[in-house]
Amino acid sequence: MWEYEHGIETEATPEAIWQLWADVENWGTWNAEIEKIEISGPFAAGTQITMTPPGDDPVLLRIAEAVEDELFVDEARFDGLLLRTTHRIDRIDQQRIRVVYRMEITGTGADEAGPQIGPGITADWPETMASLAELALR
Repeated sequence: MWEYEHGIETEATPEAIWQLWADVENWGTWNAEIEKIEISGPFAAGTQITMTPPGDDPVLLRIAEAVEDELFVDEARFDGLLLRTTHRIDRIDQQRIRVVYRMEITGTGADEAGPQIGPGITADWPETMASLAELALR
């Protein structure tokens, strides 16, 4: 298994973060690694998202779990690997929250493939999460 986690603190509300997460068609406004994105239904467990990074092939994601104002989990499958990303909101106090993204890569060959592909997938998380939090404060 390969895993990586990054978190940021913000004064944005859980509701503001959730609203941006649930507005999948506009993820590209705060995530520069999205050229095109489509969702096949409501922002809920079981719904598929097709995300195309700049100059790359589309990536199919499935929402595995969604709890409003708390978290959502998406999963992608590639060649026997499962890439599972949890996007979570933790309340610190009445004014601050911590937004956490956690990726786990499991499956056949994850010990070898994870360190090869994981850092490239998660490299933009600090910037992406900062943009998300900044937009949520507006």
